[in-house]
Amino acid sequence: MFHSKHLQSALIVVSALLFTAAQFGPGHETPGPALTAAASWSRRSWDGTTDSLAAARNSSTLTMMTRRAIDALGRVVEPLSSPEALADAVRSYFAFKSAHPDAVRKPYLYFVDYGLPSTMARGYVFDMNALTILDGPFTVAHGRGSSAALQGVPTRFSNAFGSAATSLGLYLTQETYPFRGNAGRHTYRSIGLRLIGVSDGYNDNAFARRVVAHGAPYVTPRKAGRSEGCPAMEESRARQLLPKLANGGMVFLFAPDSNWLTGDRWITAEAE
Repeated sequence: MFHSKHLQSALIVVSALLFTAAQFGPGHETPGPALTAAASWSRRSWDGTTDSLAAARNSSTLTMMTRRAIDALGRVVEPLSSPEALADAVRSYFAFKSAHPDAVRKPYLYFVDYGLPSTMARGYVFDMNALTILDGPFTVAHGRGSSAALQGVPTRFSNAFGSAATSLGLYLTQETYPFRGNAGRHTYRSIGLRLIGVSDGYNDNAFARRVVAHGAPYVTPRKAGRSEGCPAMEESRARQLLPKLANGGMVFLFAPDSNWLTGDRWITAEAE
């Protein structure tokens, strides 16, 4: 049964979309019509049942899969802002997949280490079946609300509306769509990928906030500008990667933020 707090969240999402659907202004990243996706959201509960999460955290399989992934990917994923960054990403992926196997229909995980500066390559896409890197490392934007400087390390993360900040945690991908955004005074078009935040309290407003993965001209191989909270990548890379991630892949946005690290249920699933 759909829990009351998720029904309330769904109503907020639909209301926000109805209010903002026709709006487009400078600096806004607009995913276009999304009522179908909102309806899909309203029928789902990512909180899971006690039994489903217990199956994920009580099984030694989760520990085994996490260690195997770290052994395979840790040799080539560097540098990291924290030794636990990769471990938290793959543990969260496998914990969510164990609890919701029908939702994770693609084997791809888009991982970003926001503990690194925007002038460094900090994004990867992993094939979690083969335990190989599909692409990366590459530069990725963070939200302008997460740092005052044009370049550097983001230090503020928020799930709040109007924050223009990056939201940390685990996301499930939905469909791609024709994306339209603004860079400076110029409008541009790219590919976008809708995201549903599944880390309760940390990124579950992302859909209503219109936080998506997309290509952007302000992201280059050498540095990334700032978005409205979206993990934006180079436009050519977005055209190649986002269709592969769509409809059942996952995204994990990391930073060494102690509040989030101790509170996100997918990171702590094994220890609960």
